[in-house]
Amino acid sequence: MAASDPPLDTKAYDQERLRLDEEARRAMQMEAKQALIHGNPAGAWKWKVRNRVWDQMEKEDIAKFPRPVHHRIPNFVGCEAAADRLRSLPEFQKAGLIKVNPDTPQKQVRFHVLSSGKTLLTPQPRLRTGFFSIVHRDYLPSEGNSMSALSEACTSAGVVKYGKPISLNKEIKVDLIIVGSTAVTRAGARIGKGEGFAELEYGILRWMGAIDAETLVVTTVHDCQIVPDEDIPVAQLLEHDVPVDIIVTPTQTIFTATAIPKPQGILWEKLSPQKLSQIRILQELKQRIEAEQGVVLPTGKDEVLPPTAERNGYAGKGKGRGKGKGKGNSKGKGSGKDTGRTPYIRGRGPINSAAADPS
Repeated sequence: MAASDPPLDTKAYDQERLRLDEEARRAMQMEAKQALIHGNPAGAWKWKVRNRVWDQMEKEDIAKFPRPVHHRIPNFVGCEAAADRLRSLPEFQKAGLIKVNPDTPQKQVRFHVLSSGKTLLTPQPRLRTGFFSIVHRDYLPSEGNSMSALSEACTSAGVVKYGKPISLNKEIKVDLIIVGSTAVTRAGARIGKGEGFAELEYGILRWMGAIDAETLVVTTVHDCQIVPDEDIPVAQLLEHDVPVDIIVTPTQTIFTATAIPKPQGILWEKLSPQKLSQIRILQELKQRIEAEQGVVLPTGKDEVLPPTAERNGYAGKGKGRGKGKGKGNSKGKGSGKDTGRTPYIRGRGPINSAAADPS
């Protein structure tokens, strides 16, 4: 934030962020239900895996706040231990700039990045208002190395308060990528929560030249989130799916030696006009490519975004958000088909013009 900006109302910021996150989760749930109702089987296997993992984590009280974990990157008991294990890896220790997702189970990872004197690269939640921000403990006030200040800097509001937004023109080199997951296999296959933002973020960084195929992708998960290889068939993964090179749990570290190829660019033909209209950075990128290359990029089919609906679920026994129970619709299935909700990535075109950093 600029020095002339008014102080950030972190409470109001977090309330608005949580409201928008809840709307997005409700939309995902409705999309899954509608796809099933209309008989769309493509990608249904992914939703089956997601729901099985989410259900297990709630039933066995592995889940932590925020709950229920359905339609989220699930927070889990032992996430701090997984982060500590990750911190001890040579791949983490030698990295200078580390990209970490903004989800709750990776908060301790973000703390370790900053407390170790490394630079954190993290996206705006769902890329709603901006792109990426970089945070370093030197950006914090003089007392910034205190535990409380570092902890605040690991939150979404803290990133807005202390982070420095970057533009598509920023020349950076990311040394390590940390992602959250819903399920992974020892072969390196990964399933997220179904929105595709990890893939979008990966692809744009690849387009920027900030990463390449050799940049390691690491995920921290609970052991129960490691599923049999046959549950996430490599042959059924799509071009945009991002595999993981290292899986870190509270009890083990797995080097997958994955042979699954990583995304290389944006698949504009899979991106609906409605989805494009929600993500400012994609609008900017599309306009610049079209202007500088003299082309009209394709767009995907129109999409009727699911309406906001009541979100049912249950909160488990109490390690997370309380003792509330209720059957809800936690086993809802859906298509998982990539019909524009997921922005896919392929190829980089020449971009030379400058752009102001997003605010």
